Amino acid sequence: MNSRSWGRILVGFMLAFTILGWVYTPHDPNQISIAKRFQPPSGEHPLGTDHFGRDVLSRILWGARISLAVGVAAVCLGAAAGVALGLAAGFFGGWWDELLMRLSTSLQALPSILLALLFAAIWSPGVPVVVWGIALGNIPSFLRVTRNQVLSIKQRPYVEAARALGAGDLRIMLRHILPNLRGALLVQLSVSLAGAILAEASLSYLGVGIQPPDPSWGRMLREAQPYGSLAPWLVLAPGLFIALAVIGFNLLGDNWILGRERVAKGE
Repeated sequence: MNSRSWGRILVGFMLAFTILGWVYTPHDPNQISIAKRFQPPSGEHPLGTDHFGRDVLSRILWGARISLAVGVAAVCLGAAAGVALGLAAGFFGGWWDELLMRLSTSLQALPSILLALLFAAIWSPGVPVVVWGIALGNIPSFLRVTRNQVLSIKQRPYVEAARALGAGDLRIMLRHILPNLRGALLVQLSVSLAGAILAEASLSYLGVGIQPPDPSWGRMLREAQPYGSLAPWLVLAPGLFIALAVIGFNLLGDNWILGRERVAKGE
């Protein structure tokens, strides 16, 4: 089995796991039972219980909804803004291109985590802080990918033909250029999703992301840290799911890149 298959399997597993979390959890993920604290994995609790007696599997399922939903929302917002700005920069060029590229470089100097920490210092920590921080951090990458592709595509004969037939700038961008960006944007989307999941977990671990009692994988890692030697399953479970999600989306993005290279070579 090659890496392409593993990427699809891991991403498919994570999506199925997230959908399952929407419709079913074995126990209430926030139900506290002091009498069941630190129970090891068993038939009743397949991934054990935490320091409050809460079922770890239920919290992992519930946290998958939050972690992946936050990552997808943030990347989609960043992609929408980045693609729109990249289309304008690549198509019109000139001072508009220069201005947007300078702004992109400035924004790229601030990582998503640093932006979210800045927002948390101004506003209260929570989901909006994480989403906007990650979204702003993703704008430069989508802007640059889109702009570089547009610079190449706008010189192609079918674009010149559309212009000769009287098509306006907006129609050319939306009808003839944007659909041909799909391959490059899918690659960037996959890689950005992996980074967004990791960024959300990092922010929740730092305490500025998802707030208790709602579970997220990063928050679960933070809460489990003092009990790692006593109950290692508390650390292993969320850490494993974070790793699988990140690896899956990265493998998917890498294989889309390889596929595009093979198509370009005519293989």
